[in-house]
Amino acid sequence: MVIIIAKDAPESQVEHVIERLDELGFNVHRSTGIEHTVLGVIGDTTKLDARDWQMMPGVVDAYRVSAPYKQVSREFQHKSTQIKIGNLIIGGDEVHIMAGPCSIESEEQTMIIAEAVHKAGSKILRGGAFKPRTSPYAFQGMGEKGLEIIRKAADKFGMLVITEAMDAESLPLICQYTDIIQIGARNMQNFSFIKALGKVEKPIFLKRGISATIQEWLMSAEYILAGGNRNVIFCERGIRTFETYTRNTLDLSAIPVIHKLSHLPVFADPSHGTGLRDKVIPMARAAVAAGADGLMVEVHHDPEHALSDGAQSLYPQQFQEMMEQIRVIAKVVGRTIADPVK
Repeated sequence: MVIIIAKDAPESQVEHVIERLDELGFNVHRSTGIEHTVLGVIGDTTKLDARDWQMMPGVVDAYRVSAPYKQVSREFQHKSTQIKIGNLIIGGDEVHIMAGPCSIESEEQTMIIAEAVHKAGSKILRGGAFKPRTSPYAFQGMGEKGLEIIRKAADKFGMLVITEAMDAESLPLICQYTDIIQIGARNMQNFSFIKALGKVEKPIFLKRGISATIQEWLMSAEYILAGGNRNVIFCERGIRTFETYTRNTLDLSAIPVIHKLSHLPVFADPSHGTGLRDKVIPMARAAVAAGADGLMVEVHHDPEHALSDGAQSLYPQQFQEMMEQIRVIAKVVGRTIADPVK
């Protein structure tokens, strides 16, 4: 249930409503906006009569959230969530670009790529230390050594780190090195793992499952918010369809749909969404035009010898060109992208 308090209602009236809900055993999420204060009621509200709350002093309206996902929904929280990580705000006016190699392969490789993407304007370094691969014989990542390398590279260039966690057991280790925890498509509906993320004090970058509907994706995020972690970022990374020309089908329509249904920020991953280097930049342009709050892009200085996903990794020069192009598009849609570092 959502309870909307009038703009000019005194704080005592707001507190009275919250106290009454506390007495009934409900948790309350408060969101104070310019026009109204919104109280999201968390718990089984089926026995509550909305009319009783509508009659309370200071209350403008009270209604049930119709979607099965409650805390994630725009009904529950009308104001868009902005996630502050260090000096960055995700979900604000600036479109943020996460860039780096698919896998951390060596310190030299990571430093070269980190410097290149940093100079082009990226503020978040991506890279996998633990790699969930389709084949058990493919490169599985460097483990903790890889985490040490990506943290060192990010710190050198003043960047944040995003890397993938594969299971609940690895979370304590991952949290020592990363600023944002990436959850891959294969784990979107690993609910025992997803529940554990609700107790983590790090933002969660939740990729859409390869065959997941938007509602299933939203429900996955609901598990995390219900566990207490409200800092979730959606990432559209392509879904499996009957089309086989590209690696996946990048569902760009999911970006405005998520913005309509949820208050949480949404990114796009044109690298995994297409799987083809020459398709990454066009889809990056389209994603920014569609309203994405950010992009995740794979970059490698020597993709022909990359240990994973070389075919979808941009050369540093291509990444620089992409950044120049999407800055123009961001400006058209009222957003900004960081300037290159001189």
